[in-house]
Amino acid sequence: MNKTIRDLIYIFIGSFIFAAGVNTFIISADLGEGGVTGLAIVLYYAFHLSPGITNFVLNAILIAVGYRYLSKRSMYLTIVATILISLFLELTGSWHIETGNILVNAVFGGLCVGLGIGIIVLAGGTTAGTTILAKIAAKYLDVSTPYALLFFDLIVVAISMTVIPIASALVTIISLYIGTKVMDFVIEGLNTKKAITIISSKPDEIADVIDQQVGRGLTILQGRGYFSQEEKDILYVVITKTQVTRAKRLIKGIDENAFLVIHDVRDVYGNGFLMEEH
Repeated sequence: MNKTIRDLIYIFIGSFIFAAGVNTFIISADLGEGGVTGLAIVLYYAFHLSPGITNFVLNAILIAVGYRYLSKRSMYLTIVATILISLFLELTGSWHIETGNILVNAVFGGLCVGLGIGIIVLAGGTTAGTTILAKIAAKYLDVSTPYALLFFDLIVVAISMTVIPIASALVTIISLYIGTKVMDFVIEGLNTKKAITIISSKPDEIADVIDQQVGRGLTILQGRGYFSQEEKDILYVVITKTQVTRAKRLIKGIDENAFLVIHDVRDVYGNGFLMEEH
């Protein structure tokens, strides 16, 4: 599937989940939310203004101000996400689930919001608003986008205390934290890379099969056994999580006694891996 089409589908799904979660769980329990959507909810509680329309207007202003901090492609996807979220906020405005337990609404609201934003960011877009500010912070201050977003969201929660009880604001913070953890998992957890260090008596054969059948280049390091003092080549390769099983099978097929060390890699840049512009 064409990458652009795939990303647009992701943004469509993420926008729907986000908007439906806000209406179904957050607003129905009179909770607050972070970011521009949180401000739109504040205006809804105070003046009964449409969250969808308010969300669109406020985000349009922030996009106009912060467009230079996003790549051209990310900006286009962000505009699409903003339009879709605003539209879905209108279409799902009557969706409410009365659970009778504000914590249940907070948990499921946070899950939907975090999942929705995570899918959008994973596709290369943002939900505009404070997400643009969070991406600027991540770019220049080297902080995690989800946690930078949480910081800005807490500022919005403080503002929301003018229209909701302090108890509801405290529960909103719980919802935001859940959303941050879910978003962090979607952005990082579903995009985890694995690094494999390989020590084998047949390094060239293994390097060739990994290169040809897995499609990843390797780095050859010079090593020496402590006890044997024998010089040997050590292979190092970074692959996706889905390629690990196949790589292990190929390596063991060449050298049953090969020594492997496999560990998670959080951030990978360059050489076929592109993660800097989510």
